[in-house]
Amino acid sequence: MNLIADIPVLNKKDIRKLSLDDLKAWLVEQGEKAFRAKQVYEWIWKHSAQSFEEMNNVSLALREKLDQHFAINAVQVATKQLSNDGTIKSAFKLHDNNIVEGVLIPHEERKTACVSSQVGCSLTCKFCATGYMDRVRNLDAAEIYDQVVRINEQSMQQYGQPLTNIVYMGMGEPMLNYANVMKSIERITAHDGLGMAARRITVSTAGIAKMIKKMADDGVKANLALSLHAANDEKRNQIMPINETNSLEALTDALKHFHEVTGRKVTYEYIVFQNFNDTLQDAEELYRFSKVIPCKINLIEYNPIENADYKNTDEERWQNFIYYLADRGVQVNVRRSRGKDIDAACGQLAVKEKQPAV
Repeated sequence: MNLIADIPVLNKKDIRKLSLDDLKAWLVEQGEKAFRAKQVYEWIWKHSAQSFEEMNNVSLALREKLDQHFAINAVQVATKQLSNDGTIKSAFKLHDNNIVEGVLIPHEERKTACVSSQVGCSLTCKFCATGYMDRVRNLDAAEIYDQVVRINEQSMQQYGQPLTNIVYMGMGEPMLNYANVMKSIERITAHDGLGMAARRITVSTAGIAKMIKKMADDGVKANLALSLHAANDEKRNQIMPINETNSLEALTDALKHFHEVTGRKVTYEYIVFQNFNDTLQDAEELYRFSKVIPCKINLIEYNPIENADYKNTDEERWQNFIYYLADRGVQVNVRRSRGKDIDAACGQLAVKEKQPAV
């Protein structure tokens, strides 16, 4: 008996951190055939296996060896809430007991997953529940990938339809976890992954100018959305402190570069807050900013949170704002708030899950 080989490996590495070449090299070193790497790789990505036991075309001896040396730190649903409008909000439990959120947003023609990229956030946006949390850590690519898998399972179970779209608009700033976000997109779109089209994926940023440029230069095929919410620096500084170091001028330069390199439109997200950014002057400033590059604008109804005093604008101002832009030829999409009867605002459910029961 080989006593050294029988000693269990402590703090086992998640096997999904290995590339296919790394896995192949390890298996060959263990005396296995190189082709086994592709089998295992497809199990952990294409089939989203949560344990080595599921790999039924792999020998028992190899499964036991993999289990001895590696882990699959699969993300699990801790709790979920189903809204009257069909939205499903999930609190996902990570292997280290941290909590992040994901949302299934159903429409007749599409099923969209909104996923998180960080545990907490460092950007302190004043209208966002996640902005009142500390950033604990970045998610790795597999943890982001697993959110998509779990939400797709929910979509199939609830609606009998797979996901059609993915948005990186959950907890955290994707551009501050750039490497893992891009790795997750690579695995989501890979033929031996989930095989989704990159044009169905949107990465939303609060505005990290240099990373917008990098995304273009790296040839990332996913779409880009900018959380704008004010088209002048004074107001944007008030609600989004990141603007103090990434001004609208810096973002304009980055967006022009993005369009020149990719040729793609950008989406601007704009929550219309009562008595803050809802005047026709605000609409005019947004119109002017929309001329920077080809774009579309999502006007978003706010989902209020306890920590902030911001409210939705009234219906008359909302309609006037929409008409002002539309009359000037701006492509405007109206996004009414979903999941009003559940903890649907970003960060709300995660905060609740972390609080001790009373």
